[in-house]
Amino acid sequence: MIAIRWLLSLIFVVQMYLMMAVIAIVFFPLALASREGALAACHAYARWVIFTARILCGLRTEVRGEVPQDEVLIAAKHQSFFDIIVIFGALPRPKFIMKRELIWTPFLGQYALRIGCVPVDRGKRGAAVAKMRADVEKGRAQPGQLVIYPQGTRVAPGASKPYKPGIGLLYQQLGQPCVPVATNIGVFWPKRSLLRKPGLAVVEFLPRIGPGLAMGEFMARLEREVETRSNELMAEAGFVAQ
Repeated sequence: MIAIRWLLSLIFVVQMYLMMAVIAIVFFPLALASREGALAACHAYARWVIFTARILCGLRTEVRGEVPQDEVLIAAKHQSFFDIIVIFGALPRPKFIMKRELIWTPFLGQYALRIGCVPVDRGKRGAAVAKMRADVEKGRAQPGQLVIYPQGTRVAPGASKPYKPGIGLLYQQLGQPCVPVATNIGVFWPKRSLLRKPGLAVVEFLPRIGPGLAMGEFMARLEREVETRSNELMAEAGFVAQ
């Protein structure tokens, strides 16, 4: 049985990346014409990945909570590529804070820039944060939901990593509500592993944190709410921390 799961996981991963190229090429004229065309392509790809994960790997998805439709800052737990897909598929006009090196990834990088994602050089700390704030300010002309991963990278279930101040600075700069997002997806889609496990992968949009909090208070509340709920979702999925 485990050999079959590995084989189906391999088939899923291969077709997932092949379909990225197919959809990117098919939608290219629309994406070139407008941001809406690029968003349509990315939403089509998200639906395809979610569908094939269920069919090939038995990995079902569920989006819980109130999905924001307005302009908000979204601070999400990041455990795998799949939580990006599920969050993107749920939101109407998402744009992500992303690693700068991803802009050179074929298809993905070009579409990310077209929909308004903000590339960040993670290695330059203060300078990177300042540029991120400037780029976000320029991008406010493109309405939507700005998604940032406060820990700055994927964090495996059971592991811990501090929340970075960039999220607090954006919260203060934008003056928008912040929607925390919890997940258990890393239980089923492990970091640096080909195997995709069957089960129910959940992304949950938590109650909004209104604007105006002091940075320290905001950061503490955000981390507490995201980590607490993510741990509960992972326990619900059968994960036991070592």
